[in-house]
Amino acid sequence: MKNRLLFLLFIIIGSKTYSQNALFVPDTLSGTNFVLTMHEDSVPFFPGKYSHTYAFNNNKYLGPTLFFQQGTNVNILVHNQISDTTTVHWHGIHVPAIWDGGPYSEILPGDSWNPQFTVMDHAAMYWYHPHPDMKTAEQAIKGAAGLIIVRDPIEAALALPRTYGVDDIPLVVQSQQYDSLNQAMPRGMQDSTILVNGTMNPFVNVPAQIVRLRLLNASGERTFNFGFTANMQFYQIGSDGGLLDVPYATDRVRLGPGERAEVLVDLNNRAGQTFYLMSYASELAMGIQGGPTMPMPPGYPNMDSPLNGIDFNILQFNVGAPNTQPILTIPNVLTANTPLDPASANITRTIRFTADSAMVMDGPFYFNDSTFNMERFDYQIPLNNIEMWKLVNETMVAHPFHIHDVQFYLLDRNGVTPTDGERGRKDVVLIPPGDSVTFITQFTDFADSLMPYMYHCHILMHEDDGMMGQFVVIPTSVGVNEISSKNTNVKAYPNPATDNISISIPTSIQNYQLSVKNIVGQTIYSVNANHEKQEINTSSWPRGMYFVEVLNNDFRQSEKIVLQ
Repeated sequence: MKNRLLFLLFIIIGSKTYSQNALFVPDTLSGTNFVLTMHEDSVPFFPGKYSHTYAFNNNKYLGPTLFFQQGTNVNILVHNQISDTTTVHWHGIHVPAIWDGGPYSEILPGDSWNPQFTVMDHAAMYWYHPHPDMKTAEQAIKGAAGLIIVRDPIEAALALPRTYGVDDIPLVVQSQQYDSLNQAMPRGMQDSTILVNGTMNPFVNVPAQIVRLRLLNASGERTFNFGFTANMQFYQIGSDGGLLDVPYATDRVRLGPGERAEVLVDLNNRAGQTFYLMSYASELAMGIQGGPTMPMPPGYPNMDSPLNGIDFNILQFNVGAPNTQPILTIPNVLTANTPLDPASANITRTIRFTADSAMVMDGPFYFNDSTFNMERFDYQIPLNNIEMWKLVNETMVAHPFHIHDVQFYLLDRNGVTPTDGERGRKDVVLIPPGDSVTFITQFTDFADSLMPYMYHCHILMHEDDGMMGQFVVIPTSVGVNEISSKNTNVKAYPNPATDNISISIPTSIQNYQLSVKNIVGQTIYSVNANHEKQEINTSSWPRGMYFVEVLNNDFRQSEKIVLQ
């Protein structure tokens, strides 16, 4: 209670205790060729005390905002200059699995990665961040993240604010915990430091007109219940993956980690006024991280953040004069979303969120009682399949579920039609304890039987602890099989290998094709054979990850192998 009272006092007099800081607005890159260099840096978030950070390009924290144009082919060169292996995932972007940037697409220290893809997404704000297995939290909360804004003809034809940093402002909101040495804690559950675009105690000057805010909850764990001073009404116009059909008038938008929303705020005739973006956390239910702290059994870590269950300010807005060509009205119609018909679904999958017991509150958590295994494909999904996924949370805490590759439409929450703010295209959905949601999606455009996409909880420590699964989208000619464990008939060894790999194949497998693909999906070795064992000389191959596939009319199996 004493800590909570002290924190409330800080909220009231914080501007007198710590100087306010002008909101940092990330720089931008546009065109079709992009270079991103992840590097190590440091920032004095606390006066005179430096915190180690990761950043991209010339920034000390976060990275530049990338502007993509729908329909263009982009070429991105990613350099890794940190002292650890990393990846870069294009969160929400629809790309081939080889360019998705999941745990398989490792970039070793000093190495580079060169994804190339066509921008197929709708106008919205997406983001990029590391996704290495078991190290996503550590790297992302240190600042290795940035925004992606996609433009398309439908959005461009609307009278919307789009002067970046002036009336169209990106807001990367994070809640962090720092240790006694002022270093970010990837597993901190007593977070009390709010950063917006890496700025502590921020303010921003805005014009007295319609202002567009692009909100991203980039926290490792905390959910924000965004609103404004005095419950001021605003209009949500977009969700994770695109515009809503019409502006949704509301005074709250709840975002779990990874979720995004675009809102319009009407500041006409408000020059000279000041107001705040707030989180109304007092309205969050217990079990949603950010709501009231749950009673903890003896032996559990302290989760009682002073931010839990209270309303607090996030960003101060100072309203000035309007610009010379201001947007003064809000469009009545934005776009026309066409959700898929549930009657057209090929399959309904149920994913249960589980834990070792009903009392677990800090993990580990699982999908269908199974922890993540890079050697197991949880689902094989035929190309163009229309699927409904039912997500059932059987745990004591809320989980934001994120799926790679696709955007989806929510069909229901606990059997009830979702609010208008959740009826657009999404790639993250927050499921409170005891709740269930159902969404529908289609797996179009990209098939790769060897390279998987991920689905996972976007609470980063839950993801790193194994609350993640993976699926491959397969060509329709292969057939449909949902599998729970990897076939072990074919053996590739040694693993890791150096100059040679041996492939052991049962005698029951006759007249097969053996192929080896590299991490970008290129076939570098292929042979038709009818022998029990194959020897492959790999001495001239670049070091890294490869996929060995054995295929005939009745059998298909792939094995991952690493050359070092």
